[in-house]
Amino acid sequence: MKTRSIMNRARIPFQILFVSIVSLPVTAQQGAVEGEWRSYGGDAGHSKYSPLDQINADNVQRLQLAWTWSSVDEEVRNANSIIRERGSFRSYAYEVTPLMVNGVLYTTTSLGQIAAIDPVSGETLWSFDPVLYVDGRPAVHGFMTRGLAYWTDGEKERLFYAGGRTYLLSIDPVTGRPDPQFGRGGRIDLKQGLGRTIDPSLYAVSSPPAVVGDVVVVGSALTEGTDFREAPPGHVRGFNVRTGELQWIFHTIPQPGEFGADTWPTEAWEFTGGANVWTNMSVDEELGYVYLPVGTTVPDYYGGHRLGDNLFANSLVALNGATGERVWHFQFVHHSVWDYDPPAAPNLIDIVVDGNPIKAVAQITKQGFTFVFDRATGEPVWPIEERPVPQSTVPGERTSATQPFPSKPPLFLTHGATEEDVIDFTPEIHAEALEIFRQYNSGPLYTPPAPGDNIVRPGWSGGANWWGAAFDPQSNTLFVPSWAHFSTVNIQPPNNPSSDLMIRPQVRDISGPEGLPLFKPPYSQLVAFDMNQGEKLWHVPVGAGPVDHPALQGLELPPMGNFEKLGGPLLTRTLLFIGQGFETNRLGVYDKQTGEELWWMQLPARFHAAPITYIAGGKQYIVFAVGGGVSGEEERLMALALP
Repeated sequence: MKTRSIMNRARIPFQILFVSIVSLPVTAQQGAVEGEWRSYGGDAGHSKYSPLDQINADNVQRLQLAWTWSSVDEEVRNANSIIRERGSFRSYAYEVTPLMVNGVLYTTTSLGQIAAIDPVSGETLWSFDPVLYVDGRPAVHGFMTRGLAYWTDGEKERLFYAGGRTYLLSIDPVTGRPDPQFGRGGRIDLKQGLGRTIDPSLYAVSSPPAVVGDVVVVGSALTEGTDFREAPPGHVRGFNVRTGELQWIFHTIPQPGEFGADTWPTEAWEFTGGANVWTNMSVDEELGYVYLPVGTTVPDYYGGHRLGDNLFANSLVALNGATGERVWHFQFVHHSVWDYDPPAAPNLIDIVVDGNPIKAVAQITKQGFTFVFDRATGEPVWPIEERPVPQSTVPGERTSATQPFPSKPPLFLTHGATEEDVIDFTPEIHAEALEIFRQYNSGPLYTPPAPGDNIVRPGWSGGANWWGAAFDPQSNTLFVPSWAHFSTVNIQPPNNPSSDLMIRPQVRDISGPEGLPLFKPPYSQLVAFDMNQGEKLWHVPVGAGPVDHPALQGLELPPMGNFEKLGGPLLTRTLLFIGQGFETNRLGVYDKQTGEELWWMQLPARFHAAPITYIAGGKQYIVFAVGGGVSGEEERLMALALP
């Protein structure tokens, strides 16, 4: 381990210390307070909102680059030139969302380093390298980070980071050194204590922990498709923030005698994996509850070995953060065979419905649904109906007869794959698209994959994904970015002769005629919902889409949205910021009332993260991560401010 450039916080200029070190807890619906950004989502309830308005519609076009911070990972990669050439230190994307606490910006890096940065100048104050990368490339997306969590009791303070293969670290934010009282030398091996020995090459953590009271809660990311039934379980654990002692474990795959065990085959808990929380969690600090968006089981598209509804997979689970006891749950997909994880942290929202104030929780999904519950009781705010759905024809499979459909709010994107959904820009394009489409099995939402090739729409990437939605507590408006991804799934016996699965799903993406998307637009869009009424206010495409494609020339098509993932949303008092894609690489700024794009900025590298905003030295900044990926783009933080 090594620590570089240690700088005591007392040396930071006084005017940067915008708030006092001790802040009283606030409700999760106020957004980021006092000009800081203390949680991944701005607050514990993931509003992604700040009331700052120094940057507004009148001056946003004057934003300019204030500073750039180059990731300290570049030193590691440059020092290991042979490894760098082989690409083993390459990251998936630089997806971090930094924190700004007590006048200091904190970030993580793709290789697992932690750094403190001056929020005015972008200077590195300290960086700590736990050398997690020496264990090898982590599972799922490899070297990738989305951030860290902050905790304080008013006297002590800590940063918590989970990464590598696979550890939870506790770091002193003043010195940048591990807390020697936490675990073993400041770290906990998360591969231990899951109830069975796991294959570490299949287990990782990609999202920040959550802190509820004096407990730090950690989920996991898992490799989702192998030739074998056995996979690591996605159990969620809470550790004491001071000692690292295990406080509780919540079995997302119930053990014998536990609630939900009857939704699985008798022995499934011994080998079945997944049902993990790979994305962000939310916390209600007043109730002391942590909300777990629990994902699907492994493998994602076949469940003949796990017949039943499979609680608590594909569910929102509210736990008592101190004890880990289940308070309530709701399952969004019974016995999923579509990879329809709840993809993002639920938004904790205070709304007024029919004159009644409700402290609610809203969960967006890959399917285009928004499920809304009373966050104390789990009662649906609007009715949720169980509707009949098509049934599986795969040998050994048995899917659920019904699935839940919320009555409000309306869909934020279309779903299902029928001939009516296929592009029809011209008769020739339509005919070619139908020829491609008819080679696959498909149907309305929740049509199970059949033997052979299938189209699943939305696909494994949504719809909504990890970037989540943003909530404005002033207007009670929820802003949802999404893209219309779809997948193809091949259902056939596994090639591996030693496999113990009857079916081995294979997943890939396809395109339509001449590289166009196969289905009709919009391809990515922003939707605004009035959450008091459960109604849509407006929707706009994000990006022009393939209007310049040679086959579409002369058609005078409106903007269709780009067929690529978006970045995370950021709300301020007057503006909505959203990143645009792995290819477009731009930051867009929108009017919250109408969805009109007010300004945009071209970025030098891929932008796939969630921005933050804060005040430092009397100036408002917008900060976000760019870079990484197969092309080896430099990973950096960029800060924008007014002149």
